[in-house]
Amino acid sequence: MKSDSLIRIALGAYLLIFFSYLLGPLLVMSLTAFNSASFPSVSPWACFTYEWFDVLLRDKHIRDGIYYSVIIGIGTVTLSVSMGLAASIVLTQVWPRLRSTYYTLIIAPILIPGVVLGISTLVFWDRVGAFLGVSDETALYGLFHNGLFLTILGQSTFIASYAMLVFVARLQRFDTGLTEAALDLGATHTQAFRKILLPFMRPAIASAAVLAFLASFENYNTTTFTIIDYKTLTTVLAQKVRLGINPSISSLAFIVIVLTVFAALVFEATHHNRKRKDAIAQGKVTPVKKGILPPFMHGNAAAFGLVALACVVIVMIGTAGKHDPQVCKADVREARMLETERRIKVLNETRALREQSEPAESTPNKPALAPSGAFGGVFAPTNLTEDDAEPETETPKGGSGAFDNVFAPTNLDTED
Repeated sequence: MKSDSLIRIALGAYLLIFFSYLLGPLLVMSLTAFNSASFPSVSPWACFTYEWFDVLLRDKHIRDGIYYSVIIGIGTVTLSVSMGLAASIVLTQVWPRLRSTYYTLIIAPILIPGVVLGISTLVFWDRVGAFLGVSDETALYGLFHNGLFLTILGQSTFIASYAMLVFVARLQRFDTGLTEAALDLGATHTQAFRKILLPFMRPAIASAAVLAFLASFENYNTTTFTIIDYKTLTTVLAQKVRLGINPSISSLAFIVIVLTVFAALVFEATHHNRKRKDAIAQGKVTPVKKGILPPFMHGNAAAFGLVALACVVIVMIGTAGKHDPQVCKADVREARMLETERRIKVLNETRALREQSEPAESTPNKPALAPSGAFGGVFAPTNLTEDDAEPETETPKGGSGAFDNVFAPTNLDTED
């Protein structure tokens, strides 16, 4: 029993540390979105405010970045899902001896750094345009040098590999006998694909589309080389981080987190409700009688979380227009001024006490100079005054110098 208790305590501590490490930064960043301090911080807390959400909505660069990120994401999803689905189908149909080689070629873009993919995409399509003799005035020149077009192509080169892995995992559970039976009954390959294979692949297509969009939305390494004149959200945020950020970035992160949690709760609540309906249809579960709560909320924790999150968001939106942090900001400024004055007063008192406890030493003829500087005042001009200079002494004839003064001019006097 003691060993089981220790294992449970250790497992609980590990989970607590793991989720704190995983979700702690997100929680801290969310809190900084509501602090009135000009730099993202939680401590010291100034005032509760919604002003950074307004700053975010009025930021044109952020709006343009989100707009172009969505456009690139849609294009990348379309191209990546199509190529990934085709590659996965070919992988299941290719000759077994070539399957490993083909799989390696398809997976290779994942192993290549995004910087290399971005530069190679830019150079490749520029060379293609030069090979085709495209001039500056033609439409193809604008296409081959368009940042959106090049970014979609550059991102799709490796995102299609991720999509293919999702499709391959789904195809491993597909019964190829269904397609063969349809072909034997007179169906064409197109009809077999549209009626049998495509419905089976719909969950994988949805998963691959979400994965491709998220990978495109957050990509930076490839995008920074191919975007040219446009800006995505990641490139805008990277520029803001270099030049200085404010809590409006935290408000954007908070919105993204809320949307992600909302989508996850909607999916989980819908999935749970579908399972409950199937169980009722099969007679495994009795229908719940109508009451205060809607039927889909009975035993559905995700539905409760979804309703609670929606209520919190509605309350925040309703109070955002009425909440005025100006009074709190004035109090914070006044408190900071008083704290600054107090620190200056303490510093002056400490300096005065130090001067009284350490009286300056002085000489009878001149005031003492306190040693200052990196070398303690050894280069002070008063160090070479006449009073301190040593009296000149006459150099003796012999016994000094490197050669015992044998070259001294007095050695040749007539008296000697």
